[in-house]
This record gives sequence, structure tokens and C-alpha cells, in this order.
Amino acid sequence: MAEDFIQDDLPPPFTRDEYAARLAALRARMARAGLDLLVIDQFEHMVYFGGHLPTAAMYQCLLVPLSGTPVMVIRALDAQVFHETSWLDRCTAFGDAEDPIAVASAEITALGLAAGRIGLEGDSHFMTLDRADAFRAALPDARFQTFSGEMWEMRQVKSPAELAHLEQAARICDRATLAGFAAAQAGVNEREVTAAITAEALRNGADNTRLVLMASGPRSAALHGALGQRVLAPGDLLHVEMVPHFRGYTSRIMRPKSIGAPDEEQLRIAETMVSIQDAQYAAMTPGAKASEVDRILREGILSAGLRDSYSNVTGYTLGLVFIPRTSDFTRVFQAESRWTLEENTVFHMYAWAGGMAFSDTVVVTPQGGRRMTALPRVLAQ
Repeated sequence: MAEDFIQDDLPPPFTRDEYAARLAALRARMARAGLDLLVIDQFEHMVYFGGHLPTAAMYQCLLVPLSGTPVMVIRALDAQVFHETSWLDRCTAFGDAEDPIAVASAEITALGLAAGRIGLEGDSHFMTLDRADAFRAALPDARFQTFSGEMWEMRQVKSPAELAHLEQAARICDRATLAGFAAAQAGVNEREVTAAITAEALRNGADNTRLVLMASGPRSAALHGALGQRVLAPGDLLHVEMVPHFRGYTSRIMRPKSIGAPDEEQLRIAETMVSIQDAQYAAMTPGAKASEVDRILREGILSAGLRDSYSNVTGYTLGLVFIPRTSDFTRVFQAESRWTLEENTVFHMYAWAGGMAFSDTVVVTPQGGRRMTALPRVLAQ
């Protein structure tokens, strides 16, 4: 039975103490910004500070006063899920016929902060211009200001519990990729490969269904290829990128497979990319300049003649990711980067040439970048 293969030794959920520490750190930043209350509506931040992932059909938010109990403003039909998942005790639930902004504004008034200094996420995907205007109209005595960038940066350095979540997501990457490669044979439809990947990922704890980006044959160089009906043929290269989430935390991996024996040039390109990656990963220590880490791979690929140009980033932030975002580019590796690496930050690092891509989930340590994804970096066959 399928249940025999379901992984049950999963990391424990976050503790109340961890959530409380996150909230205390946020309030310290709020105090420095002079805020009395913060309206949080980006899903990653609602989950990080409140532990509850809302649905996207209607506007919902988390109200965090500088002191006192935070309040989640959610759809009534999500109230049960809130109480099952959130560490918070208080929510205000609205019916679908109600105006969520009006409900949230009334809650702010009830907190005695209708004339306070209120922060809005200026870089949120959900705080549209119309919604910001609606808050201002509903609370005319309040003083509004943007609170951008702070929460994205707060989430960069991962706690031990967060690292455990990313380790589990990395295991899902490895196991599901192996399942896909086992299914990927000449004469097999791409969709059968995707089905094998999806089943294995879900058995191992994945909580999303957009699990893989895949392309084959003449399309293998399209890293973000759309799933089609193509039947694998001898000589094809198959590109697989796993993007599973475990409790919202995403790890990622890219690996290629040759359908049949690869040629010598393909093997040479693969080995060269991995060698350059080794040097890049080794340089990922606390205090290293992101631009220098990027240079190792970017210039390495170009000087080896594997590509004529390299316009994409060579890595980006990993952690909590929810719709509508598919990736977190808070910190990216490129020639123009002006930031330095910190211990226990986690990134998706990737190299791409010759219709093949190798990537890993990498955590920064004093000894260099450590791969959380553990599959061998070889052109599989």
C-alpha cells in the first residue's frame, strides 16, 4: 500500500517560544520606526509571525500593535483552520458580504489606535493602491507610513527549526528527483515522469502541488519550460527542477538526465560546471561578498566557453515562499550585488549551460556552503 512509503519522521512544528521571539524582534523594529500598529498582509509574513496561511480569495491581514495581542482578520470560513494552525488566540472573522478593510479598520479602532501611527507593507503583493486608500479613508485621523523591506530582511538568517524544515524540503527534492529519473525512459511521456515526481514528493511531506519544472529534448535548455505531452526519446536531455514546499519552506534542486548514453561533450560540460560550482560553494562563508561569490561561477562559465553570455543571477534567497510569488529575490547573486553573506542564510545556487542545469539548496557556514540537497551532481543516465 502507498501508506507504507509515507514518511512520518518529520520535523516538529515551530514552538510558541520561537513565534514569540519573532514577534519581539518585529516589535523592536516597529518601535524604532515609531509605529503604534503594523498591518501585515504579505502571506510569508502572516505565516512567519502568525502561523496561519490565509486563502487569497479576499483581503486578509494580521494586525500587530506595539503592545498587546495581535489580531488576525480572516474570512469566517477559515476560522477553524486558523485555530488549528496559528499560535495566536485571537482572530476577527468576517463574512463574504463584508468589506475586509472596514472590518480591519474597526478592529484598529477597537484597539484604541485609530489616531495612531500605522505601518503598511509598501512592498506587499496584497497592499494595492486602492486598499491603502481605503485604509486611509476609514481611519482619517491615523498617520500612515510604509514599512518596507524590514520583514523580508528579518527572515534571511534561519533558526535551527527553520533549517530543519529546509532540510526536509531538500530530502523531498532528492527523493522525488530520483523517482522521476527512474520513470524517465525512452518511450515514456513527460507527464508520467511528473506523476512519479509528484507522488513521491507528496508522500514525503510536500504541501504544494506546483512541484516541478521540467523540459526535455530540444526544450531542455528552457529552465522554466511548461509541461507538455512530449514522449522521451533516445538522445534526449531531461531537465528537472524540484520546487517543493514543506510547511511553506521551499528547497530546490536542478539535475539533468540523458535518455540513453550521453556524448563526450555533454559529459565534459557537466563535469566542468560542477567543478566551477565547487569553487563557488566553497566561497560561501560568513562575511564573503555576494558579488565575489557570483563572479566565481559567472566568469568561470564564460571563461570555460560554456556560454557566450550569462545574464541571469547565479543564486537567490530560499525560505518561506507563497503565492503570488514563486521565488524570493530579496537577496540575489549578481555582479552588482552589494551585500555580504551571513551564517545560516540559505540560497538556491545554480549553473546552466549546454542544455543542462545543476543547482542545490545551500546553507552558509563558516566552512563554506553546505549542500542540503544531496544527490550527486552528475549527468544521470
